Amino acid sequence: MKNEINRRDFLAASATASLAAAAGLTTAGRAKAAETKTMMYKALKGHPSEETFKAWKAVGFDGMDTSGDPAWNVSPAEASKARSVAEKYGMKIHGVVRGWTNFNNPDKGVVAGDIASMETALKAAEAYGGDTVLLVPCRIGGMPMPKAWEFDIKFDEKTGRLKQVVAVDNSKYQKYIEAHDYATDATREAIRKLIPTAEKTGVIIAIENVWNNLWVKPEVFTNFVASFNSPWIQAYFDIGNHVKYAPPEQWIHSLGKLIVKCDVKDFKLNANGCGGKFADIRDGSVNWPSVVKELDALGRDKLWMTIEGSGGLSLDERSKRLDLILAGK
Repeated sequence: MKNEINRRDFLAASATASLAAAAGLTTAGRAKAAETKTMMYKALKGHPSEETFKAWKAVGFDGMDTSGDPAWNVSPAEASKARSVAEKYGMKIHGVVRGWTNFNNPDKGVVAGDIASMETALKAAEAYGGDTVLLVPCRIGGMPMPKAWEFDIKFDEKTGRLKQVVAVDNSKYQKYIEAHDYATDATREAIRKLIPTAEKTGVIIAIENVWNNLWVKPEVFTNFVASFNSPWIQAYFDIGNHVKYAPPEQWIHSLGKLIVKCDVKDFKLNANGCGGKFADIRDGSVNWPSVVKELDALGRDKLWMTIEGSGGLSLDERSKRLDLILAGK
């Protein structure tokens, strides 16, 4: 029988459950810089297979954040088999990407279906041996919105509802404000229904923003994640996704220990600092030494750093570039 109390106490105390030892992970061959406090583990997004684990292990990765349907939509028995294959190569399936849901859909049946799908993903993550399910709760759009560099948000810290999104003339953004407030309320209601399953499985619901036009400034996203006041609801911080709104260091400083894991992605800002496009890691505008310094300052023992994108680079090149990032270069 699982020791649920010990697992719960561990997660609540550390705010992360990497459980690297369970997969036989070691730090041999990948030394931690002497001045850092946090051991950062290397992963990629992908679908479990023997060929994939073998190839990734050969170039120095530690694990996988399993991504896509049917990666999350599997039975515990299927997930357990994949876990065994990963462990054969000394690898760990550290989490599951559920991705987009529609918790702000006015159709309650759609919302109920997406809540059920998250329950499936949480149970799959437990069987994979993972400790997070990455969730993008919903998105809004189709109405006038400020540009990324125009946002000047003020909000009610108790409710998360917006008071303004720009410094002047918010009237033209009223529909955006209303949609944002509805999504915030609806998402909070849906996620609270999932906390018992998260606690039962020992798997954290890790909320991520992916240009969904919600919680676009550090203090707003921090307020939303913290509003659950639960060790089972934390943030999966995608480093590249947030560059166009504010430097990643600001997001990390704001979120603090609400960050349970990170996606490693880069973004190249335009010359004027407004807008841009995604780039291969270390080819964009992210100040990686500052980012790693901020992450290390969180004081975690372990942190999964999972590359997303940079698919034009070889596996070996992605591994080498991530090594440089983790070394603070």
